[in-house]
Amino acid sequence: MIIDLYAKSDVGRVRRGNEDNYLLIDLTTGNAWTGSDGAEPPAELHHIELGDKGAVFVVSDGMGGALAGDVASRMAVDTVREMLIDSEDGCDDSTPLDECLRNATVYANLAIHHKSVEDSRYSGMGATFTGAAVRGDMLGLVQVGDSRGYIIRGDSIKLATKDQSLVQQLVDVGQISDEEAETHMFRNVILQALGAQSDLTPVTGRIRIRRGDMLLLCSDGLSGKLKADDIFRIVSESNGDQALACGRLVEEANNRGGEDNITVILASFSGDDLQEATNSKVTVELPPLEEDTTLGDYSHEAPTEIPEQ
Repeated sequence: MIIDLYAKSDVGRVRRGNEDNYLLIDLTTGNAWTGSDGAEPPAELHHIELGDKGAVFVVSDGMGGALAGDVASRMAVDTVREMLIDSEDGCDDSTPLDECLRNATVYANLAIHHKSVEDSRYSGMGATFTGAAVRGDMLGLVQVGDSRGYIIRGDSIKLATKDQSLVQQLVDVGQISDEEAETHMFRNVILQALGAQSDLTPVTGRIRIRRGDMLLLCSDGLSGKLKADDIFRIVSESNGDQALACGRLVEEANNRGGEDNITVILASFSGDDLQEATNSKVTVELPPLEEDTTLGDYSHEAPTEIPEQ
């Protein structure tokens, strides 16, 4: 499989600093890059020939105020990179890669939480986390908070993650509509974030990749400004140029206000070893409830209100 990849993070038009971060890892070669490493990912991560170990992509949106938000999102991506690449407890070939990513996410949560408790400068900090683990034709998603993952297949786009937010919970129980959620006064209140509490239950899901599929991960600085149809149109008009698409997406979010930091990762999948899609339908496989009755089921939890900064 070939993955053509690009990532871009922008401060936006209002914020003084960028509290977003992202992570790109080719586990076979060990090449890795975060938004903290510099503005432009290296060429070897723009075009990945996927090996047996797989690849991981992450977007994290920090919160808690300028310094704390930046620290939280940086800790999130750095901890996951270290766990998956450098740690003796990293991911072996017998363990599903998305399970390794989930475990690293839980560990990152503890690291961020402990730092926020031990150092008053970082009290209350947290970060969202939307991660994708690719091995073979399987794409595993790990979700905490309200950053998002979309799959583009054929002539359609599907939101493959589910916001862990108060307004999404209200939508789920029928109290408000999707349209009302977009402008709701509590639309920035999320129910989980890395570091907010010592316990964490990431939501996971799996998708079978088909030839020509595209994955888009983004912070809410993008998804809060552009609807899915807007994202699909801009990506389609970029004719397979990931760098151009990312640039245009960020530009459009800024044109619509740019009140928040904006981060986007765009990856396309090709290769003869991938099956052709027979239609545009995308199915997200959820884990069986008997494995963990809390995993992926946050709709019955008492909300932990974590307002994004």
